[in-house]
Amino acid sequence: MRDNDAVLSRLTRRELVAGALAGGLSLGVAGLAAGCGSSAGASSTPSAGGRPKRGGSLRVGATGGGASDSIDAHQFIGDPNAARIFQLYEPLALRDADFRLEMLVAESIEPAGRADLWTVRLRPGILFSDGRPVTADDVIYTIRRIVDPADPKIGAASLSGVDTGALKKIDPRTVQIKLKTPNAAFPDFIGQDFNGIVPVGYDPKSPVGTGPFKYASFTPGQQSVFVRNPHYWRSGEPYVDQVVIIDFADDTARMDALTAGQVDAITNVPAADRATVMANAQLSLLNSQTGNWQPFVMRVDQPPFSDVRVRQAFRLIVNRPQIIEQALDGQGRVANDLYSPYDPGYASDLPQRHQDLAQAKALLKQAGHDGLTVELVTAPVFEDLVPAAQVFQQQARGAGVTVNIRTVDSTTFFGPSYLKWTFTQDYWFTRDYLGQVTQDALPSSPFNETHWNDPQFTKLIAQAQATLDAAKRNELLREAQTIEYERGGYIVWSFSNQIDGYSTKVAGFHEARSGVPLTNYGFRSVWFT
Repeated sequence: MRDNDAVLSRLTRRELVAGALAGGLSLGVAGLAAGCGSSAGASSTPSAGGRPKRGGSLRVGATGGGASDSIDAHQFIGDPNAARIFQLYEPLALRDADFRLEMLVAESIEPAGRADLWTVRLRPGILFSDGRPVTADDVIYTIRRIVDPADPKIGAASLSGVDTGALKKIDPRTVQIKLKTPNAAFPDFIGQDFNGIVPVGYDPKSPVGTGPFKYASFTPGQQSVFVRNPHYWRSGEPYVDQVVIIDFADDTARMDALTAGQVDAITNVPAADRATVMANAQLSLLNSQTGNWQPFVMRVDQPPFSDVRVRQAFRLIVNRPQIIEQALDGQGRVANDLYSPYDPGYASDLPQRHQDLAQAKALLKQAGHDGLTVELVTAPVFEDLVPAAQVFQQQARGAGVTVNIRTVDSTTFFGPSYLKWTFTQDYWFTRDYLGQVTQDALPSSPFNETHWNDPQFTKLIAQAQATLDAAKRNELLREAQTIEYERGGYIVWSFSNQIDGYSTKVAGFHEARSGVPLTNYGFRSVWFT
């Protein structure tokens, strides 16, 4: 934790990840050339359900929630809060459910000939839910609110490169943004779900945004109610009159509500309940292949993992298909110690790693670590983390490695020792490579949990950030990925599926790459059949 200490003194990793859901779900460089221009913003058409119909109240059950729940556009924690944010607010741009960069409040976000100067042009005629027009002043106000050093918000890390003193209003629909350092991925950095545009003088107690719904009521820890925004810019949407988002403290209560028809959709169907949903003719599973990943994390500055041979050995211990089958119930696909599979520069040509216990033993012997014993710290902070640790523990025995699992609660896991564990696990949602690296793989990254500090790698990333040409940038990123693949501190064994449940009376949900539940919480584009 280096450059973002002021932010992270207020915001925990759990808050940031839960708020971003993926993402941070949408940091990256993919589609920069195509995605920075205007987007028609047409909603996806599902394969079934007929023509959209108007009316009805959509009830959604989300995991968690409590007294600290919030509907502040820029300061929220947890799954139910994230679901609310998608209904009330929109950023300038966002990775859509299929992980394409879509312009929302912005009509375009384009570099002014170089990667440290950007021009934002607002969508014409876009209004807040109270009927006020969105202007350049609102964009400038929003950015400054997010990065306010006295009260930094969730998006402060993503916008830390903005020179707030140089923000310039060109005309009512145009803002010029100067960056402290070049960043070719800037549209993705500013285009985050937690960077929603709000009006000058925004009051979170009476929230106003440009989202498909507007505020009706909110009871922290219980539920929120939103009604159709009559000023929404997408023609015809939303279809339902009202959305009710209900907090559930545990999986059993949430599943009971779905099967009893008390809610119309839920996030994150537990593995043990998926067969029940599939056997119920009134219910459907929404199973999406994503770029979500739950790595084993090795600190490269601490023994035994300070020896690259040990890190290489541990990657060879893993039987990836077996962990997917046993820990994910088969709902995932094999990864290759690299993240960001939807990045156009993803190094898919690097040799796929397979379990090789003999080679793992040989590397450990060379490193002087025959009969190695390590502690693996885990927690039930994300579904399937603890089961994955248990499968890895069994696999490690084949290489003569004893893995002692220490399971802690979420408060302990994300407490003062977070980012300090020598060997642990974590979870990340779908991102593109450059955005993910900025979060976790640079000396200045707020969540550099492997304590990775490779000068060659850092130089390549800086060059890529300054390169607007996509082909040249991808060449640099492939070199950087090769370095991580060969000597990094992550074991990335799978990209896990996102599995939600909903009533067959609801149409409009579709499979999505983003990793955000229920088609990017796309309640604007669903309807009752």
